[in-house]
Amino acid sequence: MPTKLIYHTDPFTLEFTAHIIGKTILPNDRVGIALAQTYFYPTGGGQEYDTGTIGDARVIEVTLDDAGNVLHIVDRDVIGEIVPARIDGERRRAFMQHHSAQHLLSHTFEHARDLETLSAKISIESPATIDLPAAQISESDLIRVENLANEIIRADRAIKSYFVAETDIGKIPLRRPPKVSGQIRIVEIDALDYSACGGTHCTSTGMIGILKILRVELRGERTRIHFVAGQRALDYFQDAHAITARLALDFSIAPKDILATVERQRESLRAALTQIEELGAYKLRADAAQMIANAEHVGAVRIAIVFLRDQTIQQARALALILKTDANLVSVLATRDDAKIGLIVTCGENTGANANALLRELLAEIGGRGGGDARLAQGGGAATDDQLNTLLANANKSARMN
Repeated sequence: MPTKLIYHTDPFTLEFTAHIIGKTILPNDRVGIALAQTYFYPTGGGQEYDTGTIGDARVIEVTLDDAGNVLHIVDRDVIGEIVPARIDGERRRAFMQHHSAQHLLSHTFEHARDLETLSAKISIESPATIDLPAAQISESDLIRVENLANEIIRADRAIKSYFVAETDIGKIPLRRPPKVSGQIRIVEIDALDYSACGGTHCTSTGMIGILKILRVELRGERTRIHFVAGQRALDYFQDAHAITARLALDFSIAPKDILATVERQRESLRAALTQIEELGAYKLRADAAQMIANAEHVGAVRIAIVFLRDQTIQQARALALILKTDANLVSVLATRDDAKIGLIVTCGENTGANANALLRELLAEIGGRGGGDARLAQGGGAATDDQLNTLLANANKSARMN
């Protein structure tokens, strides 16, 4: 006989006496407990399971099989057949608020924009969602839907649940056809919204507290609405207020002036970054000119072998791109990042040297890897400081021979 689901008629009982009628041994020392009747909600209909305790065991998941049997998965065996059980009240209330809020939000989107809810996910750890058909939803649409939903919350309409025989379901103005047969449970927001639903719900819209739409996300052929309700909505507002108050204090402005102030700061930052980029480019050209001026002359060729101690390989490459334009210059630039060194070799077109060949010759000494073309090549490998010094000395010799 299927487990009797008492939460359908009494979602507020959080402590009860559990009558254990069966056990299933599961992997990782877990046990599946079957009860004659239960107040624990099993995962289903877009809503996650309740948690809590049975005896001294922690209920970590609750599932429902096709036969209507509820399996309470606990973290250890439970001794005895009649033991106390307790449901985590905060989690239950959060699911009740979000599930009732979902019904309400689905109704208001259908009423205000004629958009049917295709699916829903009742989440309390992250924003809950409803999926609508793909549509352009404006900011004014969201405000209108959100205001309407919260007006209904403030009206404190009754939320009722009752069962209707499948043969009589046509008499109920359901928002969507039911997915089940037989005795069908209806959740009704008083004369406003009718849904076939097996979840836990508030008993009036006022218990939802408040509903806040957070964002809209286009996902292929669907539009996803993210929202929070009840205590989670209050948490969101408190966090947002704390951030707003801190920014207003830091800028010594009123909260209403934050957006304009941030925009001015953004423009100032853009201008500063542009100036920094221009100065960086100027410094890069100056460094390259200095390196060329200090290069050793070997006949018509100039050789620059430099360890860029405080620069990254990316900075070295930007410098190398300038150096390779000097037709008479051979350069070897080295950088270090922890145990690895980076090498970049440039060979001007009049030097008769090949950057790729020179790089491979140098990296062979440390088992490094790299490549490039005749004018610029890059690579690296693991090397000690002594190996780096030897490599740079060999680079000078090899450049002279070329």
